Amino acid sequence: MQQLPLGWRWPAQQRFDTFFATGNEATVELLRQLADGSSNGWIFLFGPEGSGRTHLLMATCQAANAQEISAQYLPLAALPAPVDGAIRGFGGSDLLVLDDLDAIAGDAAAEHALFDLYNRCRAEGSTLVFVASAPPAQIGIQLPDLVSRLSSCTQLPLRPLDDAQRREVLRSRAETRGIALDEAVLDFLFSRYARDLGSLGALLDRVDRESLAAKRRVTVPFLRQLLARGDD
Repeated sequence: MQQLPLGWRWPAQQRFDTFFATGNEATVELLRQLADGSSNGWIFLFGPEGSGRTHLLMATCQAANAQEISAQYLPLAALPAPVDGAIRGFGGSDLLVLDDLDAIAGDAAAEHALFDLYNRCRAEGSTLVFVASAPPAQIGIQLPDLVSRLSSCTQLPLRPLDDAQRREVLRSRAETRGIALDEAVLDFLFSRYARDLGSLGALLDRVDRESLAAKRRVTVPFLRQLLARGDD
């Protein structure tokens, strides 16, 4: 099973204070309350890819651990089939987070395992957070009772950032690494590369490594050479 162990260190860069919350303030506040123990309501968080779903999950788990609230994270899309065994073995913490519910839609065994997990956690007093691209009734789950259970959770929509906000997020993340991205560099990236934050974050990791190794500033010519080489 590939759930993350209790001793696993949450990514340091994926915290509440590094999340660009404009337009999603209410959603972030509810997750903060969940993490500090002032709320134990079950949550169904949904938004398109690149809207920061996984960032917020990691931030919630990290903040919960800081309050001595145990947390576990299960990335359903990353698990090898069959996934029902991993779901049935998931649990034992105060806070349980399941990412990418879309990945199990239509998988009868996985859907039944998730239904059983839901009921088990209700009985045990654990708190669950579910995450998907859309509300429960719109992600293709076939088990009506599961759709009903998921729909009873507090529904938290996550609004995606526009391009101007994505630029600001990327610039801010780069600054924390000591990398200056001027307007020409940002224009180049946003015209030549995928604009979702996941892809841009992965590219920033590579830019950080390569610029340090080459001892070069991050400029348009440098990025053009980097992208021309592909993922070497």
